[in-house]
Amino acid sequence: MKLANALSQRAELQTRIRQLETRLYNNAQVQEGEQPAEDPEELLRELEEDYTRLEELISAVNRTNSAARAEDGTTLSDLLARRDCLKGKLGILRNFLDNASALVRRRTAGEIKIKSAVDVRGLQKKVDGLSKELRELEETIQERNWTTELL
Repeated sequence: MKLANALSQRAELQTRIRQLETRLYNNAQVQEGEQPAEDPEELLRELEEDYTRLEELISAVNRTNSAARAEDGTTLSDLLARRDCLKGKLGILRNFLDNASALVRRRTAGEIKIKSAVDVRGLQKKVDGLSKELRELEETIQERNWTTELL
């Protein structure tokens, strides 16, 4: 099985587990003399089976990510950590740039003038460079996902 397939199965299992959780909650209580719409014991068995399979997939994906290497020798785990940090940094920088570049209109010349506290143009160039790095990193990760066999 390719790593990409395992990742897809993991996502499907996580969705199914969230749905089972809702179904369990919906069938946790019933009016005396009535039956629940679904058997909670059966739902709990399904939940247990799904979590067992999810744990197997996560372990296999983690083992594979630790062993798989990009062309430069970097492990897939390291690439994923870099990607997550780049995404976080870019999110903050983009929001900061939105605030730093927002125009404040003055109605009269006597009103306080508001200006940006940073070099917006320079910071935007940095964000553009990080965005390019993230795109290239995503491509490398996707290539490894589709060509790497699950361990």
